[in-house]
Amino acid sequence: MTQLFAQEAVSPAPQSLARIRNFCIIAHVDHGKSTLADRLLEFTGTVSKREMQEQLLDSMDIEREKGVTIKASAVRMYYTADDGHTYEINLIDTPGHVDFTYEVSRALNACEGAILVVDASQGIEAQTLANLYLALEANLHIIPVLNKIDLPHARPDEVARDVGNLLGDDPASILRISAKEGIGIKEVLERVVREVPPPKGDPEAPLQALIFDSHYDAYKGVIAYVRVVNGRLTPKTKLRMAATGASAEPIEIGIFSPRMTPTGELSAGEVGYVATGLKSVRECRVGDTMLDAARPTEPLQGYKPAKPMVFASIFPTDTEDYPLLRDALEKLQLNDAALVFEPETSTALGFGFRVGFLGLFHMEIVQERLEREYNLDVVVTAPSVEYEAVLTNGSVVRVARPADMPDPSRVAEMREPWMKIEIYTPKEYIGPIMDLVTKRRGVSETMEYLDANRVLLKYSMPLAEMIVDFYDRLKSVTKGYASLDYHFDSYRPGNLVKVDILVNGEPIDSMSMITHREDAHRRGAALCKKMKDAIPRQLFEVPIQAAIGGKIIARETKPALRKDVLAKCYGGDITRKRKLLEKQKEGKKRMKMVGSVEIPQEAFMAMLKLEE
Repeated sequence: MTQLFAQEAVSPAPQSLARIRNFCIIAHVDHGKSTLADRLLEFTGTVSKREMQEQLLDSMDIEREKGVTIKASAVRMYYTADDGHTYEINLIDTPGHVDFTYEVSRALNACEGAILVVDASQGIEAQTLANLYLALEANLHIIPVLNKIDLPHARPDEVARDVGNLLGDDPASILRISAKEGIGIKEVLERVVREVPPPKGDPEAPLQALIFDSHYDAYKGVIAYVRVVNGRLTPKTKLRMAATGASAEPIEIGIFSPRMTPTGELSAGEVGYVATGLKSVRECRVGDTMLDAARPTEPLQGYKPAKPMVFASIFPTDTEDYPLLRDALEKLQLNDAALVFEPETSTALGFGFRVGFLGLFHMEIVQERLEREYNLDVVVTAPSVEYEAVLTNGSVVRVARPADMPDPSRVAEMREPWMKIEIYTPKEYIGPIMDLVTKRRGVSETMEYLDANRVLLKYSMPLAEMIVDFYDRLKSVTKGYASLDYHFDSYRPGNLVKVDILVNGEPIDSMSMITHREDAHRRGAALCKKMKDAIPRQLFEVPIQAAIGGKIIARETKPALRKDVLAKCYGGDITRKRKLLEKQKEGKKRMKMVGSVEIPQEAFMAMLKLEE
């Protein structure tokens, strides 16, 4: 078993384009991408044993705990190959979750090659395929690698055959490594040097640099991670962002080794960073092109602004923490251009924010960071999606929350976002998966047998049906074997209605929801039942109703607390008792007209568990 032996660190030297290799590592979650990156850094002597730690490129605690790369990063290594030449190798680490597919696509565009890591025990999974197709669309050279061959339940021959069939490669030529044990790392580097094509580009042409990520630094402003496609970046270059139009002058230019190391210049084919001094990552977005303001040229293809797909309201549990929550969201937004928020008020929870996320995982990460990094105790409402309302005059209105829904008489058509989903599963779970998806209004598109045991199912499905607990249900019906990938398809017309919840005749804004008409009665009735259990009893009877417009579709009644007014009436005529009961009845009636029902926060929290 060949163990890992590190090279001596090679001192940086100016490289011609022929000696530069830019590549990334793509894999499904937990297939060993970050561990392989660690071993490459160690083997090339980029990081000493003393500085080495697990998942070095994953800087956030959450990344280490969840085993998922959330933020892209880059590192430059120097490697002396068997041919005697020293090569500059730039590794661009890509985010590892489907919510960040756009960031992955931009990172791939900054490379010429990709190492496709497949777990030798798990085999090919949905995201392996999704990222592979992204890499092939970007015309990257693919180097397939089987990882974790040292595990007792590894199936290297079987998985190599599957990968070979997928890529049209000879299974015998696929590298077999163990990133954890350091087996086969030299062979990976040799394949990168030998097979990944050197970058093309003209150092004398006008500047074109692709921004594949960025982060905010309190002293240097926005630091853009760039791959220079053409031209040169020097401290004298006046910069302009093609999509946002923001202008900047470089404060610092350098490379990642893996710490930021100033070099003063970046040339065509190289990967590094530029400290711009800009105050927000919104001015320096992922996928934008950095140009020379003095010699402007065409921007690179493929930029699109990040669009939030899932919305939720975030409220502090203590209303005094509202300014702290606002500051925390503003700080998170400095590093995350995809995060959008606006103030919101709720009768149940007070002041908070309506926040837009790329997906459920993005939402989970933001919530955890608010609680951990800023010590905030927050309530997050059930997630919803952004609908489109086509009005009778032809205009289109975005509806991100039920309160924004226009009057039904003015709405000609409602549209909802649909997703294309791909489920990769063993064949014995096809039945339960079909049942799950059809219950969620999913439409079957294709079913492909990839081998004797594995099937790829493709569906279209409304995003609103996916965001609640679809992934959890999928994992439970398939005993954890199925893997899921999804991407936005289009907005399609749907029979959507707004369901209001009325307590004592008063609508409760925080509990309104937009749902499909077929589900409106079921969800309205379930919500009324939850409310009945959660609201404390009053001295008067409280009706709880679900309504679509003026039509009541479900009702529950919370009985009144009754006082025994006959207790002091121990004798006498029946008319005396009747008089006391009538007097009580009148009092209850009057109380019901003027009384208001206080809805406690616990009742609102019960609403969030409606789907469980």
